[in-house]
Amino acid sequence: MREILTVSLPGETLRELKKRIKSIGFDSVGKYVKCLIERDLEDDWISEDELVEAVKEARAEYKAGKTIKARSMADLL
Repeated sequence: MREILTVSLPGETLRELKKRIKSIGFDSVGKYVKCLIERDLEDDWISEDELVEAVKEARAEYKAGKTIKARSMADLL
């Protein structure tokens, strides 16, 4: 069963949102919001703490020389 969600936004915010939505190829605000919600529910987001930890690990690997200098993505595969 379908239900309706209403969101109130200031006029300027809505105008900027509509520009953004059009520039990335969505047909409507509703489709954009639906996509955002579906992505959020997939639960594949990482927290800020997880991101910071991943960056720290990557820097440590770089400093330890555990990186590959690749000319293209194909070199990494």
